[in-house]
Amino acid sequence: MAELENEGDAFRDECGVFGIFGKADAGAVVTLGLHALQHRGQEAAGIVSYDGSQFSIERHIGLIGDTFTKQSVLDRLPGSRAIGHTRYSTTGGEGLRNVQPLFAEFAGGGFAISHNGNITNALTKQRELQQRGAIFSSTSDTETLLHLIAMSERRRLVDKFIDAITQLEGAYSLVGLSGKKMIGARDPLGIRPLVLGDLDGAYILASETCALDIIGARYVRDIKPGEMIVITNEGLESHFPFGPSNSRFCIFEYVYFARPDSTVEGRNVYEVRKKIGAELAKECPVEADMVVPVPDSGTPAAIGYAQEAGLPFDLGIIRNHYVGRTFIQPTTSIRHMGVKLKHNANKKAIAGKRVILVDDSIVRGTTSQKIVQMVRDAGAAEVHMRIASPPTTASCFYGVDTPEKSKLLASRMTVEEMKEFIRVDTLSFLSIDGLYRAVNQPGRNTDCPQFCDACFTGDYPTALTDRDGTDATRTLSLLANNG
Repeated sequence: MAELENEGDAFRDECGVFGIFGKADAGAVVTLGLHALQHRGQEAAGIVSYDGSQFSIERHIGLIGDTFTKQSVLDRLPGSRAIGHTRYSTTGGEGLRNVQPLFAEFAGGGFAISHNGNITNALTKQRELQQRGAIFSSTSDTETLLHLIAMSERRRLVDKFIDAITQLEGAYSLVGLSGKKMIGARDPLGIRPLVLGDLDGAYILASETCALDIIGARYVRDIKPGEMIVITNEGLESHFPFGPSNSRFCIFEYVYFARPDSTVEGRNVYEVRKKIGAELAKECPVEADMVVPVPDSGTPAAIGYAQEAGLPFDLGIIRNHYVGRTFIQPTTSIRHMGVKLKHNANKKAIAGKRVILVDDSIVRGTTSQKIVQMVRDAGAAEVHMRIASPPTTASCFYGVDTPEKSKLLASRMTVEEMKEFIRVDTLSFLSIDGLYRAVNQPGRNTDCPQFCDACFTGDYPTALTDRDGTDATRTLSLLANNG
């Protein structure tokens, strides 16, 4: 979706986790892995390494390329094992104290943890832990996990870890590091992604396969829902503390979050997005002269739409990739330029044409409105918008920063009202069954859905203990994982 800074008119990417065990210069390898996962969080990043005698920690605000590529930083991360995290806070609060990996000294030694997801009973657990004497130093739900591990009465770290995660609700993919082990785990429904890789005999855990590609590692397999992986010098162990369960992987990973060149849960993201566009063309045809993506996230779906509809695909909107998140902060006049700082209409391509704009989703609708006006000002004869997902009617509680339900355009307007608000000639969304078909499912099984699609259906697959029941994000926003 096209982002308009400072107006919250976009889903914010989640966070990325990466770890490697048994490779020289592990900190540098993790830095490269986090580069590939930068799309999952651009706010801050951190790395913890271990050299056989001590842990080293580097955590910085900003992009990986701006903070971790200096040799002086890498020199401070010695060792053959390390884990990292790239972050966008999902309302847990900005600041260095929330940047992961989080690190603690347990009675049995140091332990670091990186987390992608959101623990939906973190507030409840935090209060219980505080009554037992725990003192929290961050607003991250990940710290709740550290305290649960520390206070477990089990003896071995692996058992303490199992004891802790079996008390959690919500979504999580975890990568932890002790002096002797690297641990990876997914929640019982596998809502958030986590893959296992191999680099010359060194094990890797990462959010997406694109992070394996950048270092020349081999993809081994996905960590299974509810699985916990324990990696030591002796090899790899697999545990299933929750027993069997049906996967509810986040379907929005295919729509927007994952990088197009990643393979997620056995599906190439780029190919899925093209299929999404093809399904959209079948369901929502319209007479037009050309198909134009809203860059960059709408591009694969627009290609699929154009191919299925037999229409020309063209770059009618050009994105400026060199506008940083802070560029439009200085003055009100610059902020009001909004979309034009990041996007510009290709007037020669679209003047006089009936244009189909393809985007991945609509959140508040203000950015879509400005994009449409920009295309009209460039001389388009008609502007039709096609959205490569169903209407977003509910907030996400599983590690994605979404506006509260009342601010989601589709939660308070019909499609016709949205069309008038955005000022397009026609507006259509992909159906939920069409989205399922694009990921090679016959449709949504309402009795047992194959994915987490709560942002479209309001069907939350886990308990939401910390939710106050009145506002879609108020209670959970008090303590949320920063990715």
